[in-house]
Amino acid sequence: MLPTLVACLISFSIALSVSLPVFWGIGIQFILGLLTLRTKAGFDAFNWLVIQVQTFLEYSDEGAKFVFGDKYIDHFFAFKVLPIVVFFSMVMSVLYHIGLMQWIIKKVGWVMEITMGTSPIESLVAAGNIFVGQTESPLLVRPYLASVTKSELHAIMTAGFSTIAGSVLGAYISFGISSSHLLTASVMSAPAALAISKLFWPERETSRVSLTGDAKNLLEAASQGASASIALVANIAVNLIGFLALLAFFDAALSWLGNMFDYPQLSFKIICAYVFMPLSFMIGVDWEDSFLVGGLLGYKTFFNEFVAYTNLSKLITNRKNGGPMYLEGEKQYMSIRSETIATYALCGFANFGSLGLVIGGLTSMAPSRKSDIAGGAFRAMIAGTVACFMTACIAGTVRVCQYL
Repeated sequence: MLPTLVACLISFSIALSVSLPVFWGIGIQFILGLLTLRTKAGFDAFNWLVIQVQTFLEYSDEGAKFVFGDKYIDHFFAFKVLPIVVFFSMVMSVLYHIGLMQWIIKKVGWVMEITMGTSPIESLVAAGNIFVGQTESPLLVRPYLASVTKSELHAIMTAGFSTIAGSVLGAYISFGISSSHLLTASVMSAPAALAISKLFWPERETSRVSLTGDAKNLLEAASQGASASIALVANIAVNLIGFLALLAFFDAALSWLGNMFDYPQLSFKIICAYVFMPLSFMIGVDWEDSFLVGGLLGYKTFFNEFVAYTNLSKLITNRKNGGPMYLEGEKQYMSIRSETIATYALCGFANFGSLGLVIGGLTSMAPSRKSDIAGGAFRAMIAGTVACFMTACIAGTVRVCQYL
């Protein structure tokens, strides 16, 4: 707990000395954490919402069962997890068509704009990233990307790196990851993204744009939403296949190398664990669990959060099954508190794979800003990582065990 408190105090000290957006961003993040994690009323309200979301996502099973048969769950990821992405993408498209999502996003963005003093453009995109991904949310302000300031552009990219898409939220929930923590993390990271972004790249110019919207046919919106998920589903599947295969190759190569030095258990996970172990302890993870969480942070940074959450789900399952804590000298699970902090720290798209995705996506929307996008993307990825860690740090500080 002490390292977490120290990190929070340092963050607030920096916020006080830098700017109003930074101070209010971290302040709002902390307030949201208190409401959802430390008050029973706030947690119960949020937990009710989570249950409704889970129930809603389960309707995707009907489509999966019809297409793949009654034994579709035997191929859990392909026929259970990925159909959720398709279903959610369709629903989000319909909600955008009827204007509900725009209304919600604009209200949330307005709150950020009023409290933090950020521009409507970056506030809207940060709010949008609570619900959609890093390549979809900028579409809300696509006509204005060519005119935004460099600081606003950096904030847009940071918001994408520090949150996850609503379309993959169901996938992580199906892994056994706490849905309440995932939803809370996305909400808390929105103001954090703006705060950390302004810390990394303060605003030196004046914003010159305002917002508008558009609409489509309802059935066309539903169809396009489902069709649009094809690329996302394919991207998730091929990335997992490729990254897990590459990871297996790295582990085999490292084990061969380690064998030469009488250390055959050498692996990519062990290297990442040692590198990120001090950082995981600093954000509040129990020292005895910091090695495991360090490995997860490495997976998330160098591969993607899907690989990291897949490994976290195994640890959660091991704990729930009540097996031995150590097997052949390797720890099999960790405390609930460490799982919670890890869930928040991993809840973002800040990884090297997403770096190319952001540059490619934003450049296609605003070709004239290619150099600005490429020049600020890596800094935005680091800022997004810091925002995720800050969210984890605050969650570890305010969490009360009897509610979770």
